[in-house]
Amino acid sequence: MKKIYLLPVCIVCLINQLFSQNVKNNSGIDLMLAGGSYEKVIDTCKLILTYDSLNPDIYYKLGIAYQNTLEEGQSLDCFSKASSLKPDNKVYSFSLAKAYYAQGKFRLAEPLLINLCSLDSTKWVYAYYLSSIYMQSEKYDDALNIYNRFLSKDSTNCAYLDKTAFALLKSGYFYDAIDLYNKSLSINNKNLSDIKNLSYLYASTMNTDTAIQILSGGIEIDSTDMDLYIRRAQINYSKNYTKRALDDYLILLASGDSSKLYLKRAGIGYSYNLQPKEAITYLLLAFKADSNDYETSSFLGQCYYKIKDMKNSIYYYKKVVDLLMPLYSQMGLTNFLCADSQKENGNYNDAIASYLKAYAINSDPSINMIIANIYDEKLNNKERAITYYQRFLNSQKSSKIRYPPAYLEKIKKRMEYLKNGPPK
Repeated sequence: MKKIYLLPVCIVCLINQLFSQNVKNNSGIDLMLAGGSYEKVIDTCKLILTYDSLNPDIYYKLGIAYQNTLEEGQSLDCFSKASSLKPDNKVYSFSLAKAYYAQGKFRLAEPLLINLCSLDSTKWVYAYYLSSIYMQSEKYDDALNIYNRFLSKDSTNCAYLDKTAFALLKSGYFYDAIDLYNKSLSINNKNLSDIKNLSYLYASTMNTDTAIQILSGGIEIDSTDMDLYIRRAQINYSKNYTKRALDDYLILLASGDSSKLYLKRAGIGYSYNLQPKEAITYLLLAFKADSNDYETSSFLGQCYYKIKDMKNSIYYYKKVVDLLMPLYSQMGLTNFLCADSQKENGNYNDAIASYLKAYAINSDPSINMIIANIYDEKLNNKERAITYYQRFLNSQKSSKIRYPPAYLEKIKKRMEYLKNGPPK
């Protein structure tokens, strides 16, 4: 029996000796963290907490270990415990704020970061996370207040310049953003992120040639960044520089990106470059990826026509008609519904114009009747009312919709009344 109890007693003594010094300075845990022995740190911290459950530093180090083993929930719980035990400790508060931030819990992270910034408004790392929350919450003015404060103290800091410029971009102050991005690039002309944002700003302010030039400079810096080609191709295509856009779309396709958009635009580029056979190759691939894109079918119809293949040209033109017909019919219905609203609002002339647009798409004879009633009852225009009553009657000869003879007779009598007045 003495031997049975001797081993646990020895272990307890050993633990007390082993961790008595670590409880004071935790240097052993710090060494394990530095060496990446996170599982050992977790085991050690858990063991210490069985004897010292109110030690914030142990909870903090346990949180770091959990964080590195990607156990985010347990890491956050540990940081929360450390911060609650010692709320005035900025390291614990900041770790908790970052944990909340990483999990997208911005409302919980924000007050912690606001407090930290109030304690030390010069510390960029606090401001970085708080301003990031403001940016993601679209509180651009609040973010700008932070960025401008740091920029005023160091106007050549590219990080401050870039952050301020991006906040200005999101706020719609394009020209101010352009100035700051240009200043940042004058310090570091290889910043591709700045180059992309600046090209967007120039394109948005109708300086497309400058945007293209900037992107071309970016491609010279890194010819493997496909996003630069995408942006330049888009701008060139929007300006109808289809040959220039074609060159970029071919590079994108050669990189392995067989997007249907790039296939289609490569085909369109060849079509405009008077190379219908090459265009058909890419357009057919785009059609295979999306047979419901009417633009692809339309260009296929054109290209087959150019190479005198009328059978395929007819096929793809008919495909366009089939694809657009539902939209065409919907346009007629929308015009009709708009006309109803205009009539109810007393905009009678506008209503008539909308009814006529609907009739041009869908020759419903009842539309003539509605127009006739407006002229008759609302605008007191006898001649126009008679015209549309007559059009309604004439449509009965070919219309599939048949109205009762008594109803048609009533319309004739109304026309007679408008022409000659009441019977004598």
